[in-house]
Amino acid sequence: MGDTPWQGDACSLVEEFRAGRRSPKEELAATLAAIGGSTLNAFSYLAPDEAEAAAANADVSKPFGGVPLGVKQLDSVQGWPDSHASVPLRDQIAGHTSTMVQRLRDLGGAVAIGQTTASEFGGVNVTRTVLHGATHNPWQHGRTPGGSSGGAAAAVAGGLLTLATAGDGGGSIRIPAGFTGLVGLKATLGRIPRGPQAKYGNLTVTIGCVSRSVRDTARWFDVCNGFDPRDPISLPRVHGWEAGLGTHLASLRGARVAFAPNWGNAQVSPMMWELLEASGAELVAHLGMRRVDGVDTTVPRMGTAWALSGNLEIEEQLRGMWPACADDLTPEIRFGLQGTQGAYNSEVRGKIERRRMEVNEAMARIFDPVDGVDFVITASNPDIAFAAEGPLPGVFGGIEAGPGNNGRLTFPANLHGNPAISIPAGAIDGLPIGLQVIGRHFTEQLLLDVALTAERTRPWPLVAPGAPV
Repeated sequence: MGDTPWQGDACSLVEEFRAGRRSPKEELAATLAAIGGSTLNAFSYLAPDEAEAAAANADVSKPFGGVPLGVKQLDSVQGWPDSHASVPLRDQIAGHTSTMVQRLRDLGGAVAIGQTTASEFGGVNVTRTVLHGATHNPWQHGRTPGGSSGGAAAAVAGGLLTLATAGDGGGSIRIPAGFTGLVGLKATLGRIPRGPQAKYGNLTVTIGCVSRSVRDTARWFDVCNGFDPRDPISLPRVHGWEAGLGTHLASLRGARVAFAPNWGNAQVSPMMWELLEASGAELVAHLGMRRVDGVDTTVPRMGTAWALSGNLEIEEQLRGMWPACADDLTPEIRFGLQGTQGAYNSEVRGKIERRRMEVNEAMARIFDPVDGVDFVITASNPDIAFAAEGPLPGVFGGIEAGPGNNGRLTFPANLHGNPAISIPAGAIDGLPIGLQVIGRHFTEQLLLDVALTAERTRPWPLVAPGAPV
């Protein structure tokens, strides 16, 4: 029995529970103790009494039976804070539980222990807010784990627990996964329902997890996916992702792959791209895929338009408190809301729709079954993790309307709805780097097998050196 949380993956923790070598109650106690002693600032809220009751009655025959679960601050749990990581909403309490969390608890048997920190309204790629301060990267204190699922990534990579929920509206699963050495799958739009009370906004958000292993992610989707009428764009249920791992290698052989270092008009560190390109080429060769050079992977920029409509949604969430609450907001959110005022009209709405159409046309051309490619390989981030307090790199004054350079690599898949995965691919100066692979809609199982091959040929550390921190 360990005094520290389990440092393997979630699937192996369940095996320990079933074999009687660990118990959910002991694992929870170790997890809560580690969180209490941590300097990562990965949690914004804990529910120990609720978690202890769940651990005492855990059914370890379920897929995640007894496994402690961190819930991203932007995911609803009835009776828990519903602040959206924002000071003006700090006293708001959730009146419902999200479909994903409910399925993880009821079908999966996971033990929800509390909320992991997020960026304010999920609007920035650094987890640092007025309400909770800065969250740190377990690989190096003082560096960010990214955002908006930064607390989730810090907790999982930092050895505090094996699983946490995450969401990706512009890269918020893949960016933190890349910065912290985790697996981060952004699924096809609608794969896991966002209900109840789903709001669509930009139609870019998918939800899922950050995890230490490919099989953990596959099992997660087995538990959580499937249609919910409260989210009518959610997809029909599919089965067997974990059981099917490694069975799609024949489908990958001969697949056409484009390498795109400037994907989404991003500027990527030459040193990092050199390592990622070598890692990607090795993976392509191992799988028998075919690299195709000279493919036009240009995608129109849409960051400002996306930010404009997103800021309108934030203003609605503040329910009349804006602009009086301006000084209580993080600089990026405040700047974005100020830039939105008076900027939205029918002409702008038309421009947003035209630009999105252009993005869809470009992505359809790139992934055309006859003349295009099957996969695009690029970076998850333009460089290694930057300072935990910010500012966002490559942005004048730390502020830019839209996702900025750090989100341009991930954003195209959100706009078009494609699945994309961040795979650990080594480190620079002691900080992880992530290889991003983007596929056509509904090809998550192929992406998981690409990641599984990388996991087997180049195993990565499951937690940061020295974790738990």
